Amino acid sequence: VVEPILAGREARHDTADLQYARDLGLVALNAPLRMANPIYAEVVPRELGYVLQDTLDENSAWYVDDAGRLDMEKLLAAFAVFYGEHADHWLGRFDYPEAAPQLILQAYLQRIVNGGGRIEREYGLGRQRTDLLVMWPREAEQPSDLWERFVIECKVLRETDRKALGSVVGDGVQQTLEYMKKCGADDGHLVVFDRRSEASPEQEEAARGQRQGEVAVWIL
Repeated sequence: VVEPILAGREARHDTADLQYARDLGLVALNAPLRMANPIYAEVVPRELGYVLQDTLDENSAWYVDDAGRLDMEKLLAAFAVFYGEHADHWLGRFDYPEAAPQLILQAYLQRIVNGGGRIEREYGLGRQRTDLLVMWPREAEQPSDLWERFVIECKVLRETDRKALGSVVGDGVQQTLEYMKKCGADDGHLVVFDRRSEASPEQEEAARGQRQGEVAVWIL
């Protein structure tokens, strides 16, 4: 029941299982299917990714400049290297394989953001996306400027997905821009996990970290 929420996939589950999850208080009692409250929306992915987060040899200071600003592009470039080297190992260790790429990304980000920022999560159930808002403190004269805001839109392409990569990226960039506007963010990133066997490594490398307007596109 919880896995499609985390993965942003269409929900397919037994009615009795759904009722049991609702009785436990994990998911909301009414439609649409979602976590019961903001605390569970935060705690569940952090708990599922804790083992990975705890093993990472990462330090937030590596990605913070002299002015105290978080370099998200540098951080995601480091994540791209980590994912390329270790994804096969970690993808098989999660009990929720459909949501594993998103959980790996969130665990990596959490390891860094724990140094003073926070992550807000929005699950796009049925929209094949997970929206993350990374907030990092900064010195500012106005209370409204106390946080740097980074939007990260996450999508996963699987063997059953037939949409062309270019179409997925185009839609994802537009969705990222919309979420940036909603959150008042100045920096946006689209992370696409292409898990299809026919994916071209050359194509992935060419698109990794390239900017399309205000949005940087990462294809892993």
